[in-house]
Amino acid sequence: MTVAILLISHNQIASELINTAQQMLAPYSVATTILSISIDDNPDDIRLKFMQTLHEIDQGDGTLILTDMYGSTPSNIACGASERHDIRIISGLNLPMLIRVLNYPHLNLNELEQKAITGGQDGVVSCHHTECRT
Repeated sequence: MTVAILLISHNQIASELINTAQQMLAPYSVATTILSISIDDNPDDIRLKFMQTLHEIDQGDGTLILTDMYGSTPSNIACGASERHDIRIISGLNLPMLIRVLNYPHLNLNELEQKAITGGQDGVVSCHHTECRT
């Protein structure tokens, strides 16, 4: 069994990130599921879909939830499960974070949570003109 990954984002952000990750990586074995939220979605319907999705993707080793922006609807929906011991929630989803998570399918939930955080943080770099290669 492995940790399940749930990406929750505004519109198609998560879909585009996972599509890009799939193009960059060889086939990977981490189960990933996407929940896209649009401005027209009813929050109560999204909460119900979120809880159903958590139940469906559970493989017994926990779920890592990655959301696009802290304090927004995707993050707030995810926080509805923050009391569960088998759930970790990270906001600030970016491509380096996702690539890092997908590269470590063997890690447990706590280890994968740390990989997500360091991957996301390490992926934010100031590129000075002397460091950029054209």
